[in-house]
Amino acid sequence: MASIEIAGTVKALKGERVRIKGELAKLDKAITVLERLFRTSATTPNGHAGNRTLSATARRKIGKAQRLRWAKLKQQEGKK
Repeated sequence: MASIEIAGTVKALKGERVRIKGELAKLDKAITVLERLFRTSATTPNGHAGNRTLSATARRKIGKAQRLRWAKLKQQEGKK
């Protein structure tokens, strides 16, 4: 009798697996449609627009700010 119950359980689980595979296929299709709707031709798959370049002034400003952060960090490390 136990083998009959196990066989029925296995059959039910296989049926559930088939049903879930169908649901996953539907979800994959929905995801694909949504991605196509909201992806513009100007963006890459990760959502970022192409390469951006910074002006020399902006690079200098960023570099100066980073050097100040490093100096502040080194100063704090020296106090410890």
